[in-house]
Amino acid sequence: MQSRDGKNPGTNPKHRVSTRHGIVFVISAPSGGGKSTLLRMLGDEPDFVYSVSCTTRQPRAGEVDGRDYHFLSVEEFERRAAADEFLEHALVHGNRYGTLKQTVQESLSAGHDVLMDVDIQGAAQIRANADARINGALVDIFLMPPNMAELERRLRRRNTETAEQLALRLSNAAGEMAQWRSYRYAIISGSPVDDFENFRSIMLAERMRSERMNLPF
Repeated sequence: MQSRDGKNPGTNPKHRVSTRHGIVFVISAPSGGGKSTLLRMLGDEPDFVYSVSCTTRQPRAGEVDGRDYHFLSVEEFERRAAADEFLEHALVHGNRYGTLKQTVQESLSAGHDVLMDVDIQGAAQIRANADARINGALVDIFLMPPNMAELERRLRRRNTETAEQLALRLSNAAGEMAQWRSYRYAIISGSPVDDFENFRSIMLAERMRSERMNLPF
């Protein structure tokens, strides 16, 4: 399964939780913020369930329905959205993406942690959802570069955008980064190893919160 920018962060949790409730880890970042690299590193030894998004875009070469995405027609996506089956959904680059509410609820019920890769719009929808169990399990994290100059340096280094596309990404990123206070945690991106260790520290601390424990004492 892949994140919305095409990276595979891992799928099969090796850690099965039996002494606490599951957690929903939501991560957002502007383009160039370091999220793709972080997700790839987290996927090397996953101890969580990575949420498979639904999308209306066509499969790319090598992608498998149900593993990378749930590929839906526009009509099917809209039917599910009207039936309130999505925890969050958004229009991204002309295609619809969404997270099925039922799959997240089932993972939490089994005591598994869930990792979701969503934009600021999706994160806001998750915070506003009416499911008390999901709200209680939510830990949202914003990954951001230290300043716009560093973000521009990273985007230019990728050398994948035209000048117009780069200007648009920087403009969008400025608006996204202004929302960092809406998140419980904000990680100032440094090296990939720093980002990984900081994210893992948050996961570890949240897993040890007493209110999440389900102990026989």
